[in-house]
Amino acid sequence: MKKFLFDLFPLILFFVAFRFADIYVATGVAMAAAIAQIVWLRLTHRAIEGTHWINLTVIVVFGGATLLFHDDTFIKWKPTVLYWLFAAILLGSRVLTGRNLMRRLMGEKIALPDRAWARLNDSWAAFFVASGALNLYVAFSGRFTESQWVNFKVFGLMILLLLFVVVQSVWLGRHIQADAQADSAPAKDTDAS
Repeated sequence: MKKFLFDLFPLILFFVAFRFADIYVATGVAMAAAIAQIVWLRLTHRAIEGTHWINLTVIVVFGGATLLFHDDTFIKWKPTVLYWLFAAILLGSRVLTGRNLMRRLMGEKIALPDRAWARLNDSWAAFFVASGALNLYVAFSGRFTESQWVNFKVFGLMILLLLFVVVQSVWLGRHIQADAQADSAPAKDTDAS
């Protein structure tokens, strides 16, 4: 839970700053928080994950462009770019190198058949593509206010992620149980007597 909250630190500060100021102050606060995360991890000699570096790069580039051009279009693209990068990494790794990153991340914790690992990897990629597209719709369709977009970015996308994780857990549980039953089934005697 601590790690989850730590990873959400820039997003939470973005939301609070937006409530007290505006999108530009919130963007600056999120950028500072993302940089502070990396500095803190380095100072405490903790592992800096690839997702931290990706998030830092995207927030600095898109947040920096938002502040430099005083145009909130850039920060509204940030969640989409981040999600689409994750999707590209998941799919690209599998297609270009034959590596399944979901298996690499979770393979020591659970055992799944190859087909299930492929589906898991592809379903996460599809989730990221769909979430990125949904963010663009909420940000730029003209049907939602900036405040509604911020609420969607902070809470809507997080709720979608949590729901997706629950669905994935149920699906994984079914495969893990099937594998466990297959492993515990008594072996058939093939000797002819």
